[in-house]
Amino acid sequence: MSVTTTTTDRRRGFRLFALDMNEIGLIVILLLLYFGFGATTNGFLSANNHLSLLRDAASIAIAAWAVTLIIIAGEIDVSVGPMVAFTSVCLAFMLKADVNVALAILAALAIGGALGTFAGSLRAYFGVPSFVATLGLWSALRGMSFFTTNALPVTFPDNAFLDILADNMFGIPTSAIVMLVLFAVFSFISQKTAYGRSIFAVGGNANAAELCGINVARIRVLIFTTSGVMAALAGVLLTARLGSGNAGTASGLEFDVIAAVVIGGTALSGGRGSMLGTLLGVFVITLIGNGLVLRGINPFFQEVVRGVIIVAAVLANILVTRYRERRIFGA
Repeated sequence: MSVTTTTTDRRRGFRLFALDMNEIGLIVILLLLYFGFGATTNGFLSANNHLSLLRDAASIAIAAWAVTLIIIAGEIDVSVGPMVAFTSVCLAFMLKADVNVALAILAALAIGGALGTFAGSLRAYFGVPSFVATLGLWSALRGMSFFTTNALPVTFPDNAFLDILADNMFGIPTSAIVMLVLFAVFSFISQKTAYGRSIFAVGGNANAAELCGINVARIRVLIFTTSGVMAALAGVLLTARLGSGNAGTASGLEFDVIAAVVIGGTALSGGRGSMLGTLLGVFVITLIGNGLVLRGINPFFQEVVRGVIIVAAVLANILVTRYRERRIFGA
């Protein structure tokens, strides 16, 4: 066996082991948070609160699946929150104008996909950094949402289909079922398809991926298109839940999404990550937010607590990863 082959195998083994360790660590953190809040916070263990946890998790996770692919590819998307709000407002206006609900939802998804494609094209074909492209989109969409609604909720007639999306199925929130179905879909895409492997290759080394025949530009456009569609879907479910379109909804969602992905072990430098890690990261973020609200912590101080916990979790992941790498490579 050659030295190159041995090194490659060791690195592959390390990557799998590191991800497993990260996921185990997140499960331990989740258990500590769950039982800690459960023992000290009134109402935390109630059935209604568990349903609320699932709904809140779905709002983050549905967008996070696509953002995981984006960060694995070495890019970033900070436009998620305004994208959710803008597509929610668009859907509400269409329903208010008596557009068929199926056509309105498809149009909202198409709008999200088109906006994501625009951002991806700026990155892929014009070399605009993804942070700059999506930051510009963040500002434009947030401003457009408030401008078109005068910062007021956009109401629409009652709709039976949206009521189903806002309700429960088999005792579970419909949005949570959608979240889990998409988790399975994105897990399969990332692990079992050539497209998924190409995303990892682009994030690991875009130039080498190009030399291997991977169309890097197309991959970049597709991941941002997917992100736009997933944000729009989150907007549809949020509109159904609130019963209106609101320009102020999903404020700061992009930070929760990115935090969940990074806490889940996805490297901001690209080339490494998993959907399971992101799912665990989503529940960490959701549990922290829910527990702090139930404990009546000052809303402003909640941001401080969440920020400290997020940074600590990411730092712990980095330190553990470096420690394991030194042990395996004997550095």
